[in-house]
Amino acid sequence: MKFEVVIGLEVHVQLNTKTKLFCSCPTSFNEAENSNTCPICLALPGALPVINREAVHKAIQLGTAVGATVNRESKFDRKNYFYPDSPSGYQISQFYYPIVENGHIDISSRRVQIARAHLEADAGKNTHEAGGSKVDLNRAGTPLLEIVTAPDMRSSDEAIEYLKKLHSIVRYIDISDANMQEGSFRCDANVSIRPEGDEKLYTRVEIKNINSFRFIQKAIDFEVERQIEAWEDGVYEDEIWQETRLYDSAKNETRSMRGKEEASDYRYFPEPDLLEVRISEETVKEFSKIPELPHQKEERYQEELGLSKYDAGVIASSKELASFFEEILKSGASTKNSVSWLTVELLGRLNKKSLEISESPVNSQKLSDLILAIDSKTISGKAGKDVLDYLFENEISVDVAIEKLGLKQVNDDSAILKIIDEVLSKNPDKLEQYRNGKDKLFGFFVGQVMKASKGSANPQKVNELLKGKL
Repeated sequence: MKFEVVIGLEVHVQLNTKTKLFCSCPTSFNEAENSNTCPICLALPGALPVINREAVHKAIQLGTAVGATVNRESKFDRKNYFYPDSPSGYQISQFYYPIVENGHIDISSRRVQIARAHLEADAGKNTHEAGGSKVDLNRAGTPLLEIVTAPDMRSSDEAIEYLKKLHSIVRYIDISDANMQEGSFRCDANVSIRPEGDEKLYTRVEIKNINSFRFIQKAIDFEVERQIEAWEDGVYEDEIWQETRLYDSAKNETRSMRGKEEASDYRYFPEPDLLEVRISEETVKEFSKIPELPHQKEERYQEELGLSKYDAGVIASSKELASFFEEILKSGASTKNSVSWLTVELLGRLNKKSLEISESPVNSQKLSDLILAIDSKTISGKAGKDVLDYLFENEISVDVAIEKLGLKQVNDDSAILKIIDEVLSKNPDKLEQYRNGKDKLFGFFVGQVMKASKGSANPQKVNELLKGKL
């Protein structure tokens, strides 16, 4: 039997506001435990929450970016559960009336519908150690935007493509740093299977809080295989039930965490301490202003700069990479060389060292200078690779690196002709063969001239002047 995979994703994006969702405590990361707290985020009696206007602003920006409806009226609800990292015994969220609904992100194979995006306050953090557990409430009350898709994805590849596009959008519009290692972009995956051609939705399993694209893909693939095996073994109804599972990256497996709660288990009811959020038309217009999005930038690179769809997609996929590229172009470097030296040479070296573009030891100014040196034929493309390698290891300017390595290209006709004369005089037998019709020896002479010049002669000029001499 063939099976179809059904995947829906819930992504928690930590908004990069300066203060928490309902109080003025800072949201800064890595502070001393329980130092960013106050009576409101500690849920002390009598402390009343007040909505953070900037969190509303960022939610509207996300809604605009994914073509969603921004609701002029939204409300907060209490989601009741008891856990040590939630001092109030409930989470303030938007269950019945979210701020954003009905958006979408297009991936290569289909359109993924975004059912809703709602604001909610984050919980704290538990640390379990030998001898006891600790609770840090610095994160309690931090504003989250939970972005929920319909069950539209049909493979782990599609899920990762969607997540990478969403991650890129979030970074482009600057509503979050989306740092997965620090938990600013966390994903829960709802996974189920069904016989191919069946329209029914079967039991879904939620895999909770996965914080890397690689682990999300592995977790989904493992869960799909687990469910298919259970179906084929005839134990699907016994082994697959609605539950929350955790992914163990060391063992590459998911394991049961708890039974999946239904909405009724949380006993949602309207938050009595907060008024509904009403947004005027003027505010919606003001808050809807967003910068150029990745897909718009990709299209512009193709139309205005003549980039291939692939190159435009690679560069536009990352806000930092696109900025790096545009800074290079501002220097006057040629588009063709800028693309190849950024995406092939620089990124290739960064990937080998597991570095991001933001960590590159060669900044945009240095790469611009290198490309300009190649454009002007000051150095050859081959010499440029040596210079780039040298710049990776040494804090030095491009000009000094070229000088130190002795790679400045020789463009002077008389100097090149002198080398050509020396090569021809040393190879009279090859010269005679060439004149007798052995044209393939031309490549031999070019190689000998380049070798004699230690690679510094301009290859184009060598070809032109050698042809004239022969």
